[in-house]
Amino acid sequence: MLNATYEPLSVVSSRRAVVLVLEQKALLEAATDRVFRSERMTVEEPSVVRLTRYVRVPQMTRRNLSRRALFARDEHTCQYCGSHADSIDHIIPRSRGGEHVWENVVAACRRCNMVKRDRLLVDTSMTLRCKPGPPRPSVWFRAAVGRMPEAWIPYLEMAEKRPA
Repeated sequence: MLNATYEPLSVVSSRRAVVLVLEQKALLEAATDRVFRSERMTVEEPSVVRLTRYVRVPQMTRRNLSRRALFARDEHTCQYCGSHADSIDHIIPRSRGGEHVWENVVAACRRCNMVKRDRLLVDTSMTLRCKPGPPRPSVWFRAAVGRMPEAWIPYLEMAEKRPA
């Protein structure tokens, strides 16, 4: 669901999106190939709806770290070797005072996690593929639904290009 200004707000069920469209509280921006039928009408199943009125949203606060969001942020890719990630690694190990925050946690494959163990990166020959940080807004939508529908991508890319 998008705000009137095309900002992504949340993920709602198809049924809720249909109700918003029928009550003229939202406009249909993109639809799937399925339909809802009643005795007197047929309504396309919405994939993306936009509210007709602007809704003021509280400023986004820093989100808590979760395993699901971390793998979505790193695209299930080991941040050391690029293979499929199946574990998480603290860049500065917790045993050495590292915190459990977005900037210190990356997705890693089991092999790289075992090689690094509780050592600092400078004590190994390993390097990070990119600097970790809080995820972009689209990551939260990807984490919420698993696979990102194609119709959502243009709206999420547009939101990420906006200045904060």
